[in-house]
Amino acid sequence: MKKKFPLIYAGITISLMIVLGILYYSSARASSEQANIMPLEYQQDKPQPLTVDVLLPEEISFAGEKVPLHRLDVQEALRKELIVNTYLHSHTIQVLRNAPRIFARIEPILKEQGIPEDFKYLAVIESNLNPLAVSPAGAAGIWQFMPGTAREAGLEVNYEIDERYNLEKSTLAAAAYIQKAYDNFGTWTLAAASYNAGPNMIRKQIGIQKENNYYDLLLGEETERYVFRILALKQILNNPLLYNFDIQSANPVEKTKKVKVKGTVESWADFAHKHKISYKTLKRFNPWLRKSGLKNHEHKVYEILIPVNPENYR
Repeated sequence: MKKKFPLIYAGITISLMIVLGILYYSSARASSEQANIMPLEYQQDKPQPLTVDVLLPEEISFAGEKVPLHRLDVQEALRKELIVNTYLHSHTIQVLRNAPRIFARIEPILKEQGIPEDFKYLAVIESNLNPLAVSPAGAAGIWQFMPGTAREAGLEVNYEIDERYNLEKSTLAAAAYIQKAYDNFGTWTLAAASYNAGPNMIRKQIGIQKENNYYDLLLGEETERYVFRILALKQILNNPLLYNFDIQSANPVEKTKKVKVKGTVESWADFAHKHKISYKTLKRFNPWLRKSGLKNHEHKVYEILIPVNPENYR
């Protein structure tokens, strides 16, 4: 019997060591899991978040009309568009870089036509200020005119010429459209909404809902977001650093001169070479020229833009 005691003691010792090992492992694992769920402020070795909520302005207006930011639904709608455009980095950076170049050309036209300057932000959300923008539906240019609407607005759209791509002429057409909408609805905000939905749809919904305030109307999702998208881009473009955009340099304004063309042009390439630029550069400044030549059966006068410093494009 005495010979069995050492074996018993050894068995008990080994069992105790196994139990202690299991307890230690369980305790260490629990501590590790607890560390993983600790708030970030208590995990000093963890990286801090790079994505944060956006700043909602205390007040903002559109075309001189105050936005009712005291309303919860308005706050949420504007915040949503601020978030979308703040974290759509490549898109918003390109807009910030291109805005000074395009705005320099459309701001004087809007002012001359009596249209509030804030409507330049409508062009931003329509086309991202891309002069060659074409939507899946076929709308084209900075102001995204459909062919039929463009012709109704007095723009020439055919196989040789498409003035939807002519920045100056399309801006004049957009200004006329916006002014007509304002005359119909009485507010610039509804005029902007009608640019998206069409005046007939806005008029119909005003009649059905017996409301004439944009912020009180139930509209389709795109039109309900439309004015808030304009406001968001206005806020970001005017306060880029508040939304963590640090643009070191913008695309420069390009100086041009106008050359009048009255008759037929057999080759735009020859025309371009005569003015010391390439065919590619000619189309850069005049994307509304759709063919390699111009028959001009109606003997219209066209103004062709030529860069003042052609050496910048060679």
